[in-house]
Amino acid sequence: LGVSILLGSCGNDGGNDTTISFDRREMLSDYAANIIIPAYSDLQSEVNALKTSTEAFASAPDNDNLQAAQLAWTNAYLAWQSANAFNFGPAGEQGTRKGLIEEIGTFPAAETKIETAIAANDHSLNNFDRDARGFLALEYLLFGKNKSTSELIAEFRGTPSRQAHIKAIANHLKTRVDEVVNGWATYQSEFLNNNGTDAGSSTSALYNEFVRSFESAKNFKVGLPAGKRPGQTKPEPQLVEAFYSGLSLTMLKAHLQSIEAIYYGRGNNSASGLGFKNYLESVEGGKELVALTEAQWQKVKDALNAVPTDQPFSVLVANNHPTVDALHTELQKHTRFFKSDMSSLLGIAITFSSGDGD
Repeated sequence: LGVSILLGSCGNDGGNDTTISFDRREMLSDYAANIIIPAYSDLQSEVNALKTSTEAFASAPDNDNLQAAQLAWTNAYLAWQSANAFNFGPAGEQGTRKGLIEEIGTFPAAETKIETAIAANDHSLNNFDRDARGFLALEYLLFGKNKSTSELIAEFRGTPSRQAHIKAIANHLKTRVDEVVNGWATYQSEFLNNNGTDAGSSTSALYNEFVRSFESAKNFKVGLPAGKRPGQTKPEPQLVEAFYSGLSLTMLKAHLQSIEAIYYGRGNNSASGLGFKNYLESVEGGKELVALTEAQWQKVKDALNAVPTDQPFSVLVANNHPTVDALHTELQKHTRFFKSDMSSLLGIAITFSSGDGD
């Protein structure tokens, strides 16, 4: 009996482990090499192109440069959808600096703060106004609100401070992404070796950010603008992601596709490695949960594909379109599978506060 207890203790890494047959280190290795690092690398490449295009437009505001900058923003923000679930390690909170998603992905953009900074010729970005910088602040400046292309171009031609400000935001965006990409070069070894299931492990960090990313899509990209969050009494379409470009639904689809890829452990080439699905299948009751999860996820995808694409998502939200409500319902139903059920079977505690009430 004493030997059995000793062997059992040696096999416990500090978490509530539910299996001894699954190689978590190999799973983490696949995630790092095939999903996380490539996602950040792609993001870095697109952000570099965005910075170049933004600076070209600011220096020479014309129609061609504006269209190039808008396209570069679209490509970079699409790349961001594949990287926004990895806010730990180099992308996690450090001192007063929040995680990467808050630093560069906060929405909606604070129009008044942006315009006030431009009017004051203040381009330092040395404040806590994360809703006045990052991707969505750039979107506001590049696409405008109820402005024609000629009006946008005229604003930049006649306002040197506006030119300087958009350059500063693009540079800040590049700096933050570069820091994370460079950080992974040294963090990868720590990520692989810290392969337990306790609250400080890489497995826990990856799983918690995966769930939080799913809830972000559900709560803030659908629920909040649709008026489904606690305290809301009506839709608030101005709160959709990518409001100014009208690409809200495109970005939501890309985000949910990235969530699916993380669950299955699929890299950019769609090849499946070891992912959470495999991990679940190695524990008692896991195969049954996988079947239920996949069935509900298909309902989410069907609801998403039913949302019309012939008008902006914000318009659908404003008009209480039934497909938006149906999508939110299916996302809400799915929460238990990614969150409570998966957490229970894998023995990984939820360490973030979602305020979701579920």
